[in-house]
Amino acid sequence: MTKPGIAIVDYGLGNVRSIGNGVEKVGGEPVLTRDPAQILAADGLVLPGVGSFVSGMERLAGCGLIDCIREYAAGGKPMIGICLGMQLLFEQGEEFGVTAGLALLSGEVKLLPPVAKLPHMAWNGIAPPAPGRWDGTPFAGVRPGEDMYFVHSYAAVAGDESDVLSVTDFGGHNFVSAVQRGNITGCQFHPEKSGAEGLAILAAWVDSCR
Repeated sequence: MTKPGIAIVDYGLGNVRSIGNGVEKVGGEPVLTRDPAQILAADGLVLPGVGSFVSGMERLAGCGLIDCIREYAAGGKPMIGICLGMQLLFEQGEEFGVTAGLALLSGEVKLLPPVAKLPHMAWNGIAPPAPGRWDGTPFAGVRPGEDMYFVHSYAAVAGDESDVLSVTDFGGHNFVSAVQRGNITGCQFHPEKSGAEGLAILAAWVDSCR
């Protein structure tokens, strides 16, 4: 079976080596690139990221990739944002001032409430917002409550509740830990660093790129 070609956006932010290793481990053919032609030709697209919302958008703009990513998303092929990459899918973020995002999903990215120590750097459980929400998604084989690895201080507030794929408890407050709308998926946690269950999510996503 031919391995799907997975473009990992190279814009200077993110744990691209671990994501590339994870994609390869679950049967994908990763390529780290900022070439729009390579990105648009890929079977699947990963938008990684670690750092601030404003830095992420500035780097994407500096690499001339904002319109390319939007074009890829509009084309219907699978794409996934991880950590900051998920946050950038939304309309805006408030970190270091309000910054416009990719606006592929409605909503904004806000500081987690001061109910526990920040950053939220921990293994923590994910759960579907409603029964059956994971059916037919890359999360279908995951047990509700399974722990994933998080490192962040900001989280998305979805403008459309139907986009929410998973929620996670943070000091008694549920935040959005994954989203999906059509071909667009986002994980606030790092599936590539979340053991067998995280890799199972990544594997199911890569399989959807075939």
